[in-house]
Amino acid sequence: MLPKDFQWGFATAAYQIEGAIDKDGRGPSIWDTFCAIPGKIADGSSGVTACDSYNRTAEDIALLKSLGAKSYRFSISWSRIIPKGGRNDPVNKAGVNHYAQFVDDLLEAGITPFITLFHWDLPEELHQRYGGLLNREEFPLDFENYARIMFQSLPKVKNWITFNEPLCSAIPGYGSGTFAPGRQSTSEPWTVGHNLLVAHGRAVKAYREEFKTTSDSQIGIVLNGDFTYPWDSSDPADREAAERRLEFFTAWFADPIYLGDYPASMRRQLGDRLPTFTAEEKAFVLGSNDFYGMNHYTSNYIRHRTSPATADDTVGNVDCLFYNKQGQCIGPETQSPWLRPCATGFRDFLVWISKRYNYPRIYVTENGTSIKGENDLPKEKILEDDFRVKYYNDYIRAMVTAVTLDGVNVKGYFAWSLMDNFEWADGYVTRFGVTFVDYENGQQRFPKKSAKSLI
Repeated sequence: MLPKDFQWGFATAAYQIEGAIDKDGRGPSIWDTFCAIPGKIADGSSGVTACDSYNRTAEDIALLKSLGAKSYRFSISWSRIIPKGGRNDPVNKAGVNHYAQFVDDLLEAGITPFITLFHWDLPEELHQRYGGLLNREEFPLDFENYARIMFQSLPKVKNWITFNEPLCSAIPGYGSGTFAPGRQSTSEPWTVGHNLLVAHGRAVKAYREEFKTTSDSQIGIVLNGDFTYPWDSSDPADREAAERRLEFFTAWFADPIYLGDYPASMRRQLGDRLPTFTAEEKAFVLGSNDFYGMNHYTSNYIRHRTSPATADDTVGNVDCLFYNKQGQCIGPETQSPWLRPCATGFRDFLVWISKRYNYPRIYVTENGTSIKGENDLPKEKILEDDFRVKYYNDYIRAMVTAVTLDGVNVKGYFAWSLMDNFEWADGYVTRFGVTFVDYENGQQRFPKKSAKSLI
């Protein structure tokens, strides 16, 4: 059984749903700039309008309430708060007031806000001014300042998340160039990851020392991860490779927070491309989680490679596959090439995290699926999303099993996503929502079958 105070809810991100990119003093973010580059977004779209949620907060709260949500995880647009981003730049009161009113309205509706401070949308000015996430000195200080403003401005909020999926800022943003700001480098992802960890630690220290007012107030970081199984379970090299992939994906960030340093496997492969924590940085980072935020969607079979790792390898010198040596498939296809349902992997990953980090309090901050060809279906077919219903049923059962049989301490579950939205480089081609958004007819919302069966 799940605890009585278990938080059921849905999750979204500012750039993916808000739109209104130039309203009430918001400054541009790196995603505004990135979307304007031809060929970067699958359908040539952007978050200019998205789901128009900035102008529809009452409608979105009514939707949440109708679906029985106890909580709502959403993110703040940093460039709405400080349009230029920096600690010496002006604060935009209209942006602060918008989120303060939204929090009040959520609480009045009986919905607990879980706020993410950074979901990939860095103010463009900071990227131009000093390289943004690449700057080891300036970025952590500017993020701490922004975090302090939000902590002070939203005192009723008790659940804070610093960063969403720092890996996705680091590797697609600075390695492959498929996410904003679109840089390609073999060294920059590791620098960015390090700076995000230090910025997280600084914000947590500030919150704990100056803003945490009640024992149930909490702050943490959200890490993504796919679970891994060896391609050949009888091969020790594949078993080791599967573990190494988990370390490159998830332990890259979780190990410094819970254990004090990067995994040894990463240091062996990356050498001095992986930064070393100073004593001051380690003091900020170690122990800087009140809970573990877990984003999880899929699993892979992992096969070791015999040749040395190439300079651009970011996954631990392994092959990530959907079929194992026996030809067994990990799960059915979805619209997302990287995602195939495997509920067993969800349970096993919860157990892996719990054992490695001494059974922390876990919130499943994202979990969900796309459906192959969903966007091409007529609306009435999209609303009958049985594939997504099955996904959620299977994954939630796996989570309950992990709690009841494996002793995992899960305190909440947020489905991704409350509604179809701007799916980053995939634009609007891919839908993850439990609510259909009719982009061609004024962003109207229509709950799908999954929305009505989830909570």
